[in-house]
Amino acid sequence: MEKKCELVLAINPGSTTTKLALFKDRAEFAVRNHDHTVEQLAAFGSVFGQFSFRRDLIIRFLDEHDIQPGDLAVTMGRGGLLHPLPGGVYRVGHMMLRDLQNCTYGEHACNLGAPLADAVAKRYGCDALIADPVVVDEMIDEARISGMPEIERKSIFHALNQKFVARQAARQLGKRYEESRLIVAHLGGGISVGSHRYGRVIDVNNALDGEGPLTPERSGTLPAGELVKLTLSGRFTYDQLRKRITGSGGLYAYTGSRDVKALSQAAQDGDEQAQFWVRALVYQICKEITSHLAVLEGLVDAVVLTGGIAHNTTMMGMVESRIGRLVPIIVIPGEGEMQSLAENGYAVLDRTREVMEYE
Repeated sequence: MEKKCELVLAINPGSTTTKLALFKDRAEFAVRNHDHTVEQLAAFGSVFGQFSFRRDLIIRFLDEHDIQPGDLAVTMGRGGLLHPLPGGVYRVGHMMLRDLQNCTYGEHACNLGAPLADAVAKRYGCDALIADPVVVDEMIDEARISGMPEIERKSIFHALNQKFVARQAARQLGKRYEESRLIVAHLGGGISVGSHRYGRVIDVNNALDGEGPLTPERSGTLPAGELVKLTLSGRFTYDQLRKRITGSGGLYAYTGSRDVKALSQAAQDGDEQAQFWVRALVYQICKEITSHLAVLEGLVDAVVLTGGIAHNTTMMGMVESRIGRLVPIIVIPGEGEMQSLAENGYAVLDRTREVMEYE
């Protein structure tokens, strides 16, 4: 890939946000986070109905910063729901765009990342790429076994941020990511915990589909027999039960709130119910993390805690109290998705990371 300049654009469409960032010489110098209401987006009818609306937001952002054709070195889009593939950087091409537009593997706002990157790249004369989409699948065969032949465990997780902070943690340890054995826990509205062995995530919970610990809004793994009974009870439709698992489950189902920060503050102020739910969340997170000690055969360089909840120093202290004697802990709070997209873009420009084709 011909290196033209050092400007990289990162595009991250979410369910109710469009996040944009421009990077120059690896440093973020312009950011725009657009918030969208559910009602505003519902008017478009479908995820792909929002394409022109979100594209125009990007063009206005670039115009505001006087970005001209030829100025961008590469446009990096958030990867969407594609077929399972190894981690890395992928070129946006016809087959990828087709699968995303047809929602072949599911519908989500992240499916717009590659098409938006492609539209911008064509307008400004650069390459369009994605990196580490949520469907990154590097699981070993043993990890795919569910216990029922009709059901295979799937790898769907916060791959972009997990890979990013894993590389950061490895550098802190004086190692390359490809030389490290790490357990990474992304703690947010969804929670994913992965075993990173020498640059590959060999086991991880399906954070989208109700596996792992309970989260602020997702149920996590449920007792199978009781779930079957509830499914057949007639109390819920399929869509209602799916929503209980992935959008209105977890802490929200028990407390009526998804706000972990407020719950933690209430606990610190002496609210005994809030204290209980904070303990329950920490308990399940730690239980999930320590299960990965067995995956990595007890040889773990560190546990890395990341995501929005990792900003909560009280809760991270509770995690460390439970498992800190077992393994070193590194806290890298927040979601570094924009920085991760840019890092992957610069790695391609530097020829230290190859671009793969989606087939």
